[in-house]
Amino acid sequence: MRARVPTALAASLVLALAAGPLAGPAFAAPAPASAHDTSGHHSSGHDASGPDADALRAAIAGLPDADATAALIRVGGDGTWRGTAGVRDVRTGAPALANGRFRAGSVTKVVTAAIVLQLAAQGRIDLDGTVQRYLPGLLTADFKPITVRELLNFTSGLQSGASLGDTVEEGYPHRFETLTPRQVVAASVAKGPAYDPGTRQDYDNIHYTVLGMLIEKVTGDSYAHQAAVRIFRPLGMRDSSFPVGADPRIHGPHNRGYDWIDGELTDVTDWNMSDRKAAGDLISTTADLEKLLVGLFRGRVVPEPQLKEMFTLPDVPGARYAAGLERFELNGRVIWGKTGSRPGYATVIAATRDLSRTLVYSVDSTDAKGDGQATAERFAYPAFNR
Repeated sequence: MRARVPTALAASLVLALAAGPLAGPAFAAPAPASAHDTSGHHSSGHDASGPDADALRAAIAGLPDADATAALIRVGGDGTWRGTAGVRDVRTGAPALANGRFRAGSVTKVVTAAIVLQLAAQGRIDLDGTVQRYLPGLLTADFKPITVRELLNFTSGLQSGASLGDTVEEGYPHRFETLTPRQVVAASVAKGPAYDPGTRQDYDNIHYTVLGMLIEKVTGDSYAHQAAVRIFRPLGMRDSSFPVGADPRIHGPHNRGYDWIDGELTDVTDWNMSDRKAAGDLISTTADLEKLLVGLFRGRVVPEPQLKEMFTLPDVPGARYAAGLERFELNGRVIWGKTGSRPGYATVIAATRDLSRTLVYSVDSTDAKGDGQATAERFAYPAFNR
């Protein structure tokens, strides 16, 4: 476990960033010669059929800087591009690991939604069935019936549950404490419903915390094991896992995550994610998440007609989220994907429905729990320039 980065180190980083990037390797490499796009062309900054490699290289140039210590990017579809930049550890300046594991945050919800939809395809869950039916006693009489579909598309009316801190600054002193999913949900239930189910969409972890409980109740198995046997193993996602209990560590090779707290660059890698179970506790790699993205969109994870749930917005005002995925429009393209953030790590998976362009990135953002727009504009938008 690492404590705060010493003030002297934070000060030296600030000085280094003012003069330029930290000493230490930073590199960006396109896909190797053996990697081709689907048209048979090697990717390059001048291949009109592939991603804009020049813009992608510019996005990761100069790392580490004040906003990020590392970035791992994979672009696929009609042309491929790979980029790695920054440092693994600001103490040593060792280069970032392209295969490093990281906390994928709310990308976890894609896994959870996929498991639920698989169970629906098998007839073990009815998407129109209710929480009251599957988890009797969880909700009070104050709640109208909430369907599984309304949990999946964030229209359940449940309010936010218990938290150990809404910001990195608030949560940091409590990062090794445990808050169980049942405690999280109990706090939500105590608040009562925010609105009638199916009438509004409010994105919140609580919907997927309940879905995690539902998966375990229906299968009689742990959520983590269901994810492994239903998704990780079939797709060959060998480096994806969930923390065991309250374990705060990322096991295996990984780049450390940092955040500015009270003016100090603070190592926030080690953090107990028990309160984010099934909603934000996934540990993965960019290669594994690319397998998830492609496998999902090709129907290898969730069969039709259940897969349509992941690309169908609910009929409520301003809806942006389907079952586990969010709809974006960028440069005239409709893109489906999911963002995720945990202290020190910002993640995106995104693709056009036909997989003509895919993107997965993990950025060791020093403000990963901020609004994320600047990070997306820098690292995600260039993948969809053309």
